[in-house]
Amino acid sequence: MTAKIAYDDVEVGTELPAQSFPVTRDTLVRYAGASGDFNPIHWNERFAKEVGLPDVIAHGMFTMAEAIRVVTDWTGDPGAVVEYGVRFTKPVVVPDDGQGATVEVSAKVAAKLDDNTVRVDLTATSAGQKVLGMSRAVVRLG
Repeated sequence: MTAKIAYDDVEVGTELPAQSFPVTRDTLVRYAGASGDFNPIHWNERFAKEVGLPDVIAHGMFTMAEAIRVVTDWTGDPGAVVEYGVRFTKPVVVPDDGQGATVEVSAKVAAKLDDNTVRVDLTATSAGQKVLGMSRAVVRLG
């Protein structure tokens, strides 16, 4: 596959379509099974509170994976992502209320680099708080 976005058609400041990602306790249990990360802070409310968390929290790697979907959906090619990194700044708290939490992700092209690559800066928030910091991806465009 090749990115469906052409390097020459992108400028610094180009905004990618923002997305919202729901996160429920069910989502966390499914992710735990797929990833093998069964840390009880991700499914056991009593345990999470005993260790000082406000409630069960989403896996950091799950949050990171949901956020990059904004970029991969934009390019049309997950293989276009050359580099991706984040800092985990706040947890995504997932209450057991039938609603769960929502991760809101926006992104924009921050720099045009060499070899048809661009740097995309992402912003991910949940409950009004930034949950990923220094969230950046380098993407090779068509």
